[in-house]
Amino acid sequence: MSDRLKTTLGALELKNPVVAGSGEATMTVNGIRAALKAGAGVVMPKSCNEAEGAKRQLDHTDYMLLDDRWNPVEWTDHPPIDAHLFCRSGLQQENFDDWLEKLAMLDKEAEQVGSYVVGHLILNDLEQCVRMAERMQEAGLRAINVLVAAVHGDQAAKGAIAMVRDPVGVRDVVTRLRKTIKVPLWIKLPGHDVTVLAAAAREGGADAVNFIDRTLALVPDLKTRAPYLGTMAALGGTWGLPIACRWLAETRRRLGPEFPLIGTNGARDGLDVARMLLAGAHAVEMTTAVMLQGAEAISTSIKQLDDYLAEGGLTVPQIIGEAADKLTAYTDQPARPGHWRDFVHEEAR
Repeated sequence: MSDRLKTTLGALELKNPVVAGSGEATMTVNGIRAALKAGAGVVMPKSCNEAEGAKRQLDHTDYMLLDDRWNPVEWTDHPPIDAHLFCRSGLQQENFDDWLEKLAMLDKEAEQVGSYVVGHLILNDLEQCVRMAERMQEAGLRAINVLVAAVHGDQAAKGAIAMVRDPVGVRDVVTRLRKTIKVPLWIKLPGHDVTVLAAAAREGGADAVNFIDRTLALVPDLKTRAPYLGTMAALGGTWGLPIACRWLAETRRRLGPEFPLIGTNGARDGLDVARMLLAGAHAVEMTTAVMLQGAEAISTSIKQLDDYLAEGGLTVPQIIGEAADKLTAYTDQPARPGHWRDFVHEEAR
């Protein structure tokens, strides 16, 4: 793997910025090993917490793919790369002691190939979360990621998933974790005013933040006139990439170029990874792509990104935030009186 792919997340040096995101594809030892074998710089395992209700939620999952007209797409071995994922999901069900033992083993394997397997928690009870994070640290995991407001949280059983979406709450959660956690601590944020929440996370002591989560959505079925899957569910797709890039750029502007950002939602290949890097990400999560295409999505994306950089004689650090730093105001662009007429139907001119 070429040196031009190397990037940093605070104190950690990554061999490349491609992160296998937390999801069903990283819920097993085999899935995590496949992502490591494919070359991921970081693997985010399926998240867990202490709540039995969150574990039981996994038994009520369902998944479907939708095209750009919101029609179902058949889930084959190679579905369209641009299909939207609409799903209910839950948390890792395995006993925490057993799961932690596996994660510690896998992170040691990852270290041998220059990668990381990160401990991944979803907040419910704060003190329980701190204790689980501490145990991950004691087991030797070299970084921990905590999601403070999961997209499925609003639909979860009472007492299963906490939803911290205000800056004071985020700062307080991170401050409490930071008192105990000495390894790199990353905080995943909900898709509200991300810049404010990112600033609060940094103030509390986070080493990096990642965003944006998928969106809770309702998609009516025109045939049955009922909701797809019968419920609201999380929606992810290529549509999310420009929105994630917007928040990356605005957060970079607010916090400065040195604070590490991890982009997620919408990246389906190496060129999408490059787009998020240009918007300000230091690393990029790919979750839906790995669910749809398997670990091959990781190796293919790494090669595409490497080819893109090689063609321009560039490195990952050189392009991080380049597009974000070139943003201008509307009024800084040339005035074109009447230009709007070129973009409406002739009868409306």
